[in-house]
Formats: sequence, structure tokens, C-alpha cells
Amino acid sequence: MAETEAEMKARKERERDELYALDISDVEWHSAPGTEEHEERVEIAYLPDGAVAMRSSLDPDTVLRYTEAEWRAFVLGARDGEFDLEPAPHNGGLAAE
Repeated sequence: MAETEAEMKARKERERDELYALDISDVEWHSAPGTEEHEERVEIAYLPDGAVAMRSSLDPDTVLRYTEAEWRAFVLGARDGEFDLEPAPHNGGLAAE
């Protein structure tokens, strides 16, 4: 049986609430290889069930959390050039807006 729009919205809200209720005070934060501790960088932490937390090294108290599906969609989009700042031939030469 297909999920109704209202059921899907309620499920996503429940997933988000559960994700933000997690205690992540002891997670291990990762950043891109080659970045120095004093450099501005994006840091991620792996959470249960494939979820991911992301923060800026300049504002470590502001943490965004993504479900596994949200993170997968973001990573695949990034790999496909959806967030490129410079025009890329594979997307018709259009830069992300």
C-alpha cells in the first residue's frame, strides 16, 4: 500500500525529531584530507542508521543532521555537479544558482 502525502510528511518529521534527539557529544568529526586544524572546513560525523551530521569548523555548535536518504541524495547530486560553482560541460554549462 502506497504511503499518503500526509503519512510521508509525518514519517519525515518523526525521523527528523529522532535524529535531532540523538546525543552526538561523543561523535568523531571528520574533515577532508589535507586540511589543517586551524583552517575553515566542513566536518561530518557518521550517526546511527546511515545518518550524518555536518558542521562548519568556524561554528561547531551549529550542527545539521541528515537521514541516510537525504545524505545519499546530496552526495549523488554533488558527484553529478549539481552544486558546482563553475559552469561544467556535463550540465549544459549552467552554474548552480
